[in-house]
Amino acid sequence: MKILIEGETYPLELLNEVLDDASFYTTNKRSEGIITTVGYYYSSKKESLVYMLPKVFMRENGNTVFDINVQELADIDSNNTFKHDDKYQWVRQLLVYFYNSLKEFRSRRNDSKLLHKSDQTLLNSNIAEQEYTYLDLLLTFVNFYKKNKNPILHRHIQSISKTAKRTNWPKTIRKQLPLINNAGQPIYHQFLNKSKVVNRQEELLVYFFSILEHFNQEHSLNIAIDNSYNLIRGKAFESLKNNGLSKLRKIKYRYFSDIYKKMYRLCELYFTKNDLGSKASKSQEFITIDNYNIVFEDMVDKIFSDPIESIANVQNQDDLSLKDLKNHPDGKMIDHIYSDKSLIDNSNIFYIGDSKYYKSSNRADKKSQFKQFTYAKNVIQFHIDILNQKSELSRELRYRDEITEGYNISPNFFIYAYVNDYSIFEEPFLESKSSVPIKSAHFPDRLFDRDTLFVHEYKINFLYVLKAYTTSNEHSLRKFRKNSKKQFRDKFVSFFNSPDESGFFVIKKGFEDQLKLKNYVDANFKNLNGRCISVGNTLLTAKMFKPPMIEEDQSKQYFFE
Repeated sequence: MKILIEGETYPLELLNEVLDDASFYTTNKRSEGIITTVGYYYSSKKESLVYMLPKVFMRENGNTVFDINVQELADIDSNNTFKHDDKYQWVRQLLVYFYNSLKEFRSRRNDSKLLHKSDQTLLNSNIAEQEYTYLDLLLTFVNFYKKNKNPILHRHIQSISKTAKRTNWPKTIRKQLPLINNAGQPIYHQFLNKSKVVNRQEELLVYFFSILEHFNQEHSLNIAIDNSYNLIRGKAFESLKNNGLSKLRKIKYRYFSDIYKKMYRLCELYFTKNDLGSKASKSQEFITIDNYNIVFEDMVDKIFSDPIESIANVQNQDDLSLKDLKNHPDGKMIDHIYSDKSLIDNSNIFYIGDSKYYKSSNRADKKSQFKQFTYAKNVIQFHIDILNQKSELSRELRYRDEITEGYNISPNFFIYAYVNDYSIFEEPFLESKSSVPIKSAHFPDRLFDRDTLFVHEYKINFLYVLKAYTTSNEHSLRKFRKNSKKQFRDKFVSFFNSPDESGFFVIKKGFEDQLKLKNYVDANFKNLNGRCISVGNTLLTAKMFKPPMIEEDQSKQYFFE
């Protein structure tokens, strides 16, 4: 097994040792290869299993997030302590979740409306949809063993007991080491007999556990296999890989229990995959993608988006608007969008997010910021069109105030992936990347202007995203969505409640009715344009903050809720 990282450089000698295909990397003038894809690769010819992990696993100092350099990570399986040291448990967890995330993306991408048509070819694979990969088989063997090891061992001992004829007990007790049950009683699972009887159950068990032990040694699974099984190893096992299918089929009709039937099927799949004469065998397998940012966007979108609001479940006008907002007429597509409580009243507003797939230390550049502000303006324009059409939807989502012609604040956010502690998969660690948001404004002193926009930046534990994407714990995801959306809103509220940070403080002025409020706005429109918005019979007016705070009636000073 080799663990490589996207964008990193490796000696060509190493890459040629484990990869049959050079399409997964580019070469430079120093006879080195730079990994250009993310994914899973297996070569039966070279007996190599390779993971190409995303660049988010790199730190700014050039080391990996695992506190070792890329070369040490590539050679980690050659470390003698790796097979048994608990500190490497993260490897097994990470690689399984990572592989499952590629499979999940592949299953979602076929009919997913989250992807442009041009993105459909980004994921490359030579594995059919219903086909077992080498890694699928490995994981299935391990899971089957963990689930059934006690019943299998019990049947094994029971079967051996039945074959024991005229047992030489003094010699058995002297020569054999028993198992001790919970009551402290010895149980002998090997007997020294004068009569040898063929154990027909034993043959399948030998094949199954020999394959499992091969997986165990090849990939450092740290599985303890009971030594009562007579395992086939070394050159004998290599020979078995070539003729195991024919041997297995000779004993096919001996087994009737569900456990033995499943064991037989797993062994059959393994030998079929390794039989050079079989049509099902492949010299290499891979699931790779050149633009992993597409996968990361889908991962974040899945964990943030309520399935009820999913684009695939368009059932009413609100859902239809969500679909239209995600896919803009200009061909742009928003990564994440959901409706939540406005910052100024009890109506709803859309929160717009963009996933940023960078190395852990990097941040969005000017181009990305400009794109995000364009997304927000497109969303605002969409609702202005609805407002002009007098649609029912405009009553629920208020972007432009008809009385003041002021615009509601449109919350935006960036989501970056990072890895802080490589052993923690359960916690999102959703944190602000900066205390003050990125701001864009045509008129810096106008808070309620269409062109005044803010983007907060957050980072999230990539390992949490990876695991949550591949599991079906909807209860846990609902809790995460609720907490994260509250966190996004609270961050904006806190920002605007700190005039020294936001640069604004807001004064609220009440009126007897909306007619008087309108007359006041009309009479002072030039001074209030872009600086005010109405909420019921109350006028909210944003003023630039210049310390010390100017004297105002504190009872009329508005703080966001």
